[in-house]
Amino acid sequence: MVDLKGRVAVVTGATGGIGKDIVSGLAGKEIKLVIAGRRKEKLKVLEDEFSQKTDILTVEADVSKKENLENLVAKAMDKFKKIDILVNGAGVSSQHPFWSQPVEDIEKIIWTNYYSYVMLSRLVVPGMKENNFGHIVNITSGSVMVDPPPRNFIVYTSLKVALRAFAKGLFWEMRDFGIKVTSIFPGVTRTPLTGNLKDIAQDRLIEPKAVKDTVLFALGQEANVCPLELAVINQQTPWTKPVIPFKQAHPESSE
Repeated sequence: MVDLKGRVAVVTGATGGIGKDIVSGLAGKEIKLVIAGRRKEKLKVLEDEFSQKTDILTVEADVSKKENLENLVAKAMDKFKKIDILVNGAGVSSQHPFWSQPVEDIEKIIWTNYYSYVMLSRLVVPGMKENNFGHIVNITSGSVMVDPPPRNFIVYTSLKVALRAFAKGLFWEMRDFGIKVTSIFPGVTRTPLTGNLKDIAQDRLIEPKAVKDTVLFALGQEANVCPLELAVINQQTPWTKPVIPFKQAHPESSE
């Protein structure tokens, strides 16, 4: 595994669930961190927890807004002068039959789960290309491996499928410039998002640590090795039956 000490990573969706574990893992490698989230108080908790391990910058950001993404990249460049790693981890979920899914939920999923990943990648790629080094990691979803998309998750899953296609195309465009692109497909994970759900099959969940370890594995490979897609799911995941019951209201997002 390569030494990542001193590299600079931007992480979205850092204040909850999978994102916090990823931040912990990166801090443990002494990677300099720029972490984005919407909640100032949660960002402060992360700063206090990990600033003893590495240099850290927190930025309040709503990743669904272009100006917030531009400000995030500008502040990262102002402090660290470069961005080596981008971990796109922000995400929201909404579970409804399509005919009754709130329109505002659809918009939020589009802007958070797809637009922010594509736009933030666009903002950091020129600098990575100039430095002939970079790694973009997208936290996608294990649902992309289910065909047809799971009932009541068709908007969420179809956008994750689009994100998967985008990442594969980006890899082919950027690989000659020393830039890697990796998609991580986590199964349903034990986070605040799933912890408050009712009647969920608890034995079908994976722990956030498994996703963190997969991200670190991808980042730690030699320069000529790019893990393009990595799935990490529960060994007992049922493909013919949903892990989350159909009729379910999701709690707050993982941004």
